[in-house]
Amino acid sequence: MNQNQIDQVSDSWNDMLTAVRAFHEKHAFRERGGEEMTYRIALMSEELGEIAECVTKGKPKDKLAEEVADLLILLIGTGIAADFDLRRAFWDKMDLLAKREGRMVNGRIRVSEFRE
Repeated sequence: MNQNQIDQVSDSWNDMLTAVRAFHEKHAFRERGGEEMTYRIALMSEELGEIAECVTKGKPKDKLAEEVADLLILLIGTGIAADFDLRRAFWDKMDLLAKREGRMVNGRIRVSEFRE
């Protein structure tokens, strides 16, 4: 897609979900092992490694954006493959995070469920 086409595409969650679903159907992921969870974990680990490489090796921002988009597509696809509502899970988790206090840990902010 060129920039003009991208600018005209909706950024709604439903549109992204529909696009990833169509990708899964086009390549018959369900029938060909593409929705198996351990395989998906391996793919997500690979993409996270590529994100880390972009950051640690100072690669251009557009390359980092591409790798993060790969991970986002895999995450959306995992919701499809595992048959859960990732949008709902996102908002449920954001509600929990919003109630937590942040803490400085080794000089950086953490907003985690701290266990004393």
